[in-house]
Amino acid sequence: MTAVEEEPPRALLAGASRRWVRLLPWAVAFVLSVALLPTTIQVLTADYGLNGGLASALAVAQAAPLLLAVVRPLQAWYVIFAADVAGALALLTVDFKEQLLWPFPPMEIVGYVGLCLALGLREPRRTLLLVWLATAGANVALGFFAPNGTSAMNVLLTILSGVVLVLGGALRERYDAQRRLAEQETISEAERDRRTLLEERARIARELHDVVAHHMSVITVQADTAAYRLERLPPDVQEEFTSIAATSRESLGEMRRLLGVLRNEEANGELAPQPGLTRIGQLVEATARAGVPVEFTPCDADVPEAVGLSAYRIVQEALANVVRHAPGAPTQVSVSVSQPEPMSEPTTESGSEDSARLTVLVVNGPSPQPPAAPLEEGGTGHGLVGMRERVRLVGGTLDAGPLPDGGFRVAAQLPLTEKDFT
Repeated sequence: MTAVEEEPPRALLAGASRRWVRLLPWAVAFVLSVALLPTTIQVLTADYGLNGGLASALAVAQAAPLLLAVVRPLQAWYVIFAADVAGALALLTVDFKEQLLWPFPPMEIVGYVGLCLALGLREPRRTLLLVWLATAGANVALGFFAPNGTSAMNVLLTILSGVVLVLGGALRERYDAQRRLAEQETISEAERDRRTLLEERARIARELHDVVAHHMSVITVQADTAAYRLERLPPDVQEEFTSIAATSRESLGEMRRLLGVLRNEEANGELAPQPGLTRIGQLVEATARAGVPVEFTPCDADVPEAVGLSAYRIVQEALANVVRHAPGAPTQVSVSVSQPEPMSEPTTESGSEDSARLTVLVVNGPSPQPPAAPLEEGGTGHGLVGMRERVRLVGGTLDAGPLPDGGFRVAAQLPLTEKDFT
């Protein structure tokens, strides 16, 4: 059985975006250690009258672990807590002034409070509660040995440590809640994008069903009527045509079942034929009636039905974006076929340039009034997702983005030859 390597602990605030925030715990721990180490030695020897060697050992045990607290605050607490209790017991062996604090001198309280803040930022509630109970229990137990009687100052460390532990724990839980919320928002955004993409693909598949079904129907009819249209067909050829017709009818049935899977409960069956290039003019007229001045350059070329449907939907989405995001902006729509040009060297790119392509171009200027929402520049909008999927379906290219003058341009190149569809 292989042992699982434990990940090294991360420093406090190591996940902060700003560098100075990540360095802040180290800076605070360093300043506390450097300041408290000589101060503790001086106070324990000069004010309390403790032996210099013992005072130095206690000072190192109480101040140096503060650097460890940046990475492992609980382990640092074990050392400092034990050193503080040992220091309180050591002070019982000397005669110090009554006005001096006992069991924990001021410099020990400062270091312990800083340690409690580190604990609150790292450890769970149960650990913080146990730490506070241990602190309070040590205070109560040492109170029975107070050389000058108990006083309100004896519980100072218990009160301060409890407040700081609660404050640190609250800050940590607030940070964890914000981090989980940000992660959930990121996951939700990714799921929304994925759902939008899947919905667009299902919508495209439903629309292409009619196109493919038409071709399959033609094949079925031609195979069924071959025996009547063609004279003196050999029996084996007639049998082949019969098999083709049966396979075509079976394929049509499978397509209908596939469409039933793709169609959601809200989508009703569409009886109208799928639109193509000839319907783009109606889109332009409807957009002009909506208050958008549109110039249209039509194309009467005979193109594959899938390409014509893709071109129609691209223009539809582009004009919808103009109406929605740039109302009243002058718009130009052109559909043309670019013939292949002779090339001296063959190209190696996918979808070569030596074939005819249908070019769809929709360009709008800046809106005369402030838009209600920004244009879809990043490709995350529902309209651009649909455009990209339709272009990808036929093996074309899409270029969509803002113009320097504040307008927007959508340019699609759709191949017209069957080899470019693969």
